[in-house]
Amino acid sequence: MAKARQKDLWVCRDCGAEHAKWQGQCTGCGEWNTLEQVIGAGSAGGRRGSGWTGQQSTVTRLAEVGLDAQTRIVTGMKEFDRVLGGGLVPGSVLLMGGNPGAGKSTLLLQVSCELAERIGVLYVTGEESLQQIAMRARRLELPRDDLKLAAETRVEAIIAHALRERPGMVVVDSVQTLQTEAVEGAPGGVTQVREATARLVRFAKEAGAVVVLVGHVNKEGGLAGPKVLEHMIDTFMMLEDASDSRFRTLRGHKNRFGAVNELGVFAMTDRGLKEVANPSAIFLTRDGEPAAGSLVVVVWEGTRPLLVEVQALVDDAQGAHARRVTVGFESNRLALLLAVLHRHADIGLGNQDVFVNVVGGVRVVETASDLPVLLAVVSSHRGRPLPRELFAFGEVGLSGEVRPVPNGQERLREAAKHGFTRAICPFGNKPRETIPGLEVRPVRTLSEATEALFP
Repeated sequence: MAKARQKDLWVCRDCGAEHAKWQGQCTGCGEWNTLEQVIGAGSAGGRRGSGWTGQQSTVTRLAEVGLDAQTRIVTGMKEFDRVLGGGLVPGSVLLMGGNPGAGKSTLLLQVSCELAERIGVLYVTGEESLQQIAMRARRLELPRDDLKLAAETRVEAIIAHALRERPGMVVVDSVQTLQTEAVEGAPGGVTQVREATARLVRFAKEAGAVVVLVGHVNKEGGLAGPKVLEHMIDTFMMLEDASDSRFRTLRGHKNRFGAVNELGVFAMTDRGLKEVANPSAIFLTRDGEPAAGSLVVVVWEGTRPLLVEVQALVDDAQGAHARRVTVGFESNRLALLLAVLHRHADIGLGNQDVFVNVVGGVRVVETASDLPVLLAVVSSHRGRPLPRELFAFGEVGLSGEVRPVPNGQERLREAAKHGFTRAICPFGNKPRETIPGLEVRPVRTLSEATEALFP
């Protein structure tokens, strides 16, 4: 029987779309110059040389699938468990990304050392030596008796180690260093990353072990490698850091077992990453006299409210074109909101530079911050400080209406717990019953909100 001819493919490194020949633009995602050649792609689908010796899967009715009462593994770090949705799920694959030095390896080493005694953990490194990991564990004063280490980059060898040791969790640092014998190409390439991840995913599902992968980021701050990698795994988290802050935020971007966009807050210390029990307290700077352009917003991160301070600065344009600069807030959203402010509140800033900053290095992504941002901008523009005890939230529409946001009652109560006594919120979020110590001013339009604060 003649041997099947291997064919070459061109794969997009951003979305993973396959093409029969090279072309300048990927038809899958529309990006230019992202196609990479995959030589001998016909051999990637086979299971020979994978090192997997599992049994054939079976077909089961949905009603017959048993739900164990203890389906999650609690790590002991509440902020980490919060992002996961309550703990690790056996048979799941997690991917953690982040900038170099953010603390990815430190956080996973802390979790691994704590879980090693209970479920058994195999920590595989492809970037550091075993001595470097041991030195870090000793510096952080972590328990070292039960954690098992391996310095390996070959997927077949990693799976063989896992089948022999049978750990409850396997940590691989990092996915860009992995390579498999089934396909050609250098480690970190599209084909190697995709095939190596696919084999680890198959191992996790059939062996019931948790697999945690560490990923690099590109220059834009996103996950490096093919976009298809995010579709293959169950949970994707990013450990975000600010260059001038010791705080780290762990944000869930994908989670098949919990809430998406959940946020965990940590502080980097000489003993590793420590949980922050009350994140709102570190993002609020309420000392000193009130300053123009500052207002507190209650954002909803996953399953909990979070209070952060939004600062705005409006100044005469220094060049031919007015600038719109944001830190922690989407710049395109700011430009849209300023147009609404001009059209429906008759406050024009076309010849003014506008700067918006979210204090503490937090990145605000939900639309509930629209109203506070505009009120802070007006406060800076008119040079009139807002009361310290005031906070606000609400989405602003293109017609100038203030729309309600989810979990309005919980936001109001959370701010009241932190000592705030005045609130401006959408009329649709007006509390059904009085909240002790809190005066709520519901508004329907942006102009109504600005007239209430700046008569």
